[in-house]
Amino acid sequence: MKLPVIKQLTGFIAENDQDYVLEAIDTLEAITEVPSLKDEELDVIGELLSNMYGAIEVHKMIREENMDQKKALNAFMQRVMGSIDKE
Repeated sequence: MKLPVIKQLTGFIAENDQDYVLEAIDTLEAITEVPSLKDEELDVIGELLSNMYGAIEVHKMIREENMDQKKALNAFMQRVMGSIDKE
């Protein structure tokens, strides 16, 4: 996950609609079913998907918990890092 990408996507969702990102997620997930994809290509798609899911979560925190973007991004990354440390 890359925080600048999540931040950019969160701004995109705020200006447009999260449905665009959800449709892009559906499209990328469908592409992963192509049997001839190489591992490197799947890794790139996986990175894009994780950033998109992250942006949706951050947007949800901003909308439902009335956080500003910076606070929501930091809270999200702390949650991600905490889950990594538990593994």
